[in-house]
Amino acid sequence: MDEMNGTAGTPPRRTRRSEIFLLPNLLSLARILLTPVFVLMMVQHKPWRAFIVFLAAGATDALDGFAARMLRLKSTLGLWLDPIGDKLLLTAAFVVLTLPAIAVPNALPLWLTALCIGRDVAIALGALIVVMLRGQRTFPPTLAGKASTICQVFLMYFVLYLNAVGKSPESLGWLYVLTALLTASSWVQYGFIGVRMLRRDRIPPGR
Repeated sequence: MDEMNGTAGTPPRRTRRSEIFLLPNLLSLARILLTPVFVLMMVQHKPWRAFIVFLAAGATDALDGFAARMLRLKSTLGLWLDPIGDKLLLTAAFVVLTLPAIAVPNALPLWLTALCIGRDVAIALGALIVVMLRGQRTFPPTLAGKASTICQVFLMYFVLYLNAVGKSPESLGWLYVLTALLTASSWVQYGFIGVRMLRRDRIPPGR
């Protein structure tokens, strides 16, 4: 974290109320607020508008991280808002794009949606267990985890665009398989990492 305790010659620690107005956190909040708008556009069968809203929401994801690093505006609140905004948007996209009555002409297969959402739920529960039993507070992303997330996001963009133009290419099926393989491999990798963390000694409070 860039913030330090309020001592002589150093700025005071930001409060949660002031952190909410930092640019990266405002961008993360925008992504959260755009999620129901995206869902509404899908339900109303407005594929182009849904695609544009998803693009805008995705842009906030890139911009909030850039702003936090370049402007040195990292915060405790941002550590929570950013992943919450990411998972909320991606989960909503998976759900609505799996419904044949909404996602036309391409609906995601149910097994793929179950795999992707199931992995995130399992990782979240696993992280909670590690925090409670071992005091671990940081969970660096793995290469497989980053690759699977990138593939999932690209899949969302691709399917939304195809639905907007009304096309169903055969290559889409291969993208489903690639996304599933990367997601499953990252699930396994995070599982091994979680087991290793549980075998370590508990981290003392405050570290």
